[in-house]
Amino acid sequence: MFDNKGPHTPLSDLGEFGLIQHLTGHLSPRRPSTIKGIGDDAAILDFTGYHTLISTDILMEGVHFDLAYTPLKHLGYKAVMVNLSDIYAMNGEATQITTSIAVSNRFPVEALEELYMGIEQAAQNYNVDLVGGDTSTSRTGLVISITVLGKAKPEQIVQRSGAQPNDLIVVTGDLGGAYMGLRVLERENEVFKVNPNLQPDLEPYSYIVERQLKPEARGDIPPLFNQLKLVPTAMIDISDGLSSELLHLSENAQVGMSVYEEKLPLDPAVISVCEEFNLDSTTVLLNGGEDYELLFTLSQKDYPKIKGNPHFSIIGHVTAKEEGNHLITRTGEKIELIARGWNGLKKE
Repeated sequence: MFDNKGPHTPLSDLGEFGLIQHLTGHLSPRRPSTIKGIGDDAAILDFTGYHTLISTDILMEGVHFDLAYTPLKHLGYKAVMVNLSDIYAMNGEATQITTSIAVSNRFPVEALEELYMGIEQAAQNYNVDLVGGDTSTSRTGLVISITVLGKAKPEQIVQRSGAQPNDLIVVTGDLGGAYMGLRVLERENEVFKVNPNLQPDLEPYSYIVERQLKPEARGDIPPLFNQLKLVPTAMIDISDGLSSELLHLSENAQVGMSVYEEKLPLDPAVISVCEEFNLDSTTVLLNGGEDYELLFTLSQKDYPKIKGNPHFSIIGHVTAKEEGNHLITRTGEKIELIARGWNGLKKE
């Protein structure tokens, strides 16, 4: 989604290096660990006394986003959030990002300015430095690849493999909103195709639409863990759906997982829109994805540290591997958890 009424400067007017300078030349480092950012063959960073964390994600037009209803500024912001979330899922602190884009000549310079406005806003909000990247030509639509670097003290790093039987299973925030926001946007886009003069009213869906278009990574959680003097036994971010992430933790730690339907955190807006679409809210919560909340396991001895904290919902407990992975329904029925969330390589 780009305002076609404004100026349109062809990318060829600037060239690759001129475009990079145009989009990033005004940036300056805000992190002490950034010794040298954009402007040389490589960035120079200093993480003395910390382990370095690195993660990369790629977003492709037509696969991960649709520009018919995704503003470029929001897309840039979200692309950063997707990556920062991986660092926070390791209980780390995100510090720098690099951004690479492949773009066709159907995008003018002004469109990429909007994209980078979102990237820069995310970097500013989460106190990270943009220290490098690349641009290239694409014949298949817009492609964005972001690499994030972070740091953590060795004893504070949390991997997926540490869950133990009897640990508590905990999530941050509420789930299912991003998926239902996507369903609303897809529906309104189909209506718009039939009648372009009919403008959608998204105000009643503002919460879930924002969860889809402009999610916020949980950068507040690692500092909170530090403040509470606790380290989870395992952690992962919820990008592909809660059921998929539970199974990732189960497989990595060779344990079972039992979660309770009545404990799953749903925002009233999600429940309302699920009813509108005639969808089961529990199914949506388990399989929707893109919420970018954190799922973690915690030793029971640390329960007093999170008791009553509004950021956390205890949804179940870890079991022995042979007990399997189950959802316990409100009626007490045990249903096997199956990964029905996002799979970027599944067959069409």
